[in-house]
Amino acid sequence: MYQIYTLDNKNNYPLIHDVIIHPFKVNRDPRGTLTEALKTTWEDVYSEKDMPFTQMYFSETESGVSRDVDQWHIHPSGQQDRFFVIQGTIVTAVYDNRDASPTKGTVNLFLMGDTENDTGQYMLVIPKQTHHGYVVVSQTPAILGNFPTRLYDPKEEGRTSMSEVKLPDGSIFSWEEVKEAANEIIR
Repeated sequence: MYQIYTLDNKNNYPLIHDVIIHPFKVNRDPRGTLTEALKTTWEDVYSEKDMPFTQMYFSETESGVSRDVDQWHIHPSGQQDRFFVIQGTIVTAVYDNRDASPTKGTVNLFLMGDTENDTGQYMLVIPKQTHHGYVVVSQTPAILGNFPTRLYDPKEEGRTSMSEVKLPDGSIFSWEEVKEAANEIIR
């Protein structure tokens, strides 16, 4: 079974090389919440030269749905995605298949979004040229936000069949197993 990263188990979870997690501060009062999503002073997730701001988008995905159910998403020229969840709960998968990476062969799973004590409120920077995708594990639709480091370019929208990318044990990645593991945490 897959192990899922949460801010509660962050000290016992080996991260893929170049993954960045920037916890958000959720400001609450009787009216609701205010959460800052990206600031130029956050040097771990923003740099005018190396990690610029180019655009922002968000997408809504229905409960139980994974984007690209049987394909990994990859940016072949090196775009980095900065994911965060506005509403709902997702698990984002990142698979390091980079030949020169010290964590080649590692799969990370990140529980993001509406969780107890706001521990799922963070920005996840997906390293360049790593495979990634996500599945909605909340009972409601989820809204994913992204601040990619490059403007949209269809040439940067690579897909690789999950059946072509074997994990180190020879298995194929499974969103169904991810959903089972997430259900153990969010029950």
